[in-house]
Amino acid sequence: MADILTFLIIGFFISLLFLNVYFRVKVFKVYKTLVQNKIEFNSSHIFSKQKMETEILPKYPLYKNDILSFAGHIKKSILIAVILVLLITVMGIILKNN
Repeated sequence: MADILTFLIIGFFISLLFLNVYFRVKVFKVYKTLVQNKIEFNSSHIFSKQKMETEILPKYPLYKNDILSFAGHIKKSILIAVILVLLITVMGIILKNN
């Protein structure tokens, strides 16, 4: 049982690293476009759809897809990373207690 959990933890850790690289590439492509066009917003806009729609999207209607894509990639990468870290932690606790 300990061997299986160890391999699962290693697998989740490696998938966390690949996830980081994958989303970094996707996010930086969109981020480059946003920076080149001087589009600025902060994390509160990313995590609040209402705030994004009322404050940012009306200012930059031409870049709506890029802004929403950037925010979506950030949210998705955080969610997946949190899930993987929780799985690694739970399996580590189980492994430690065995």
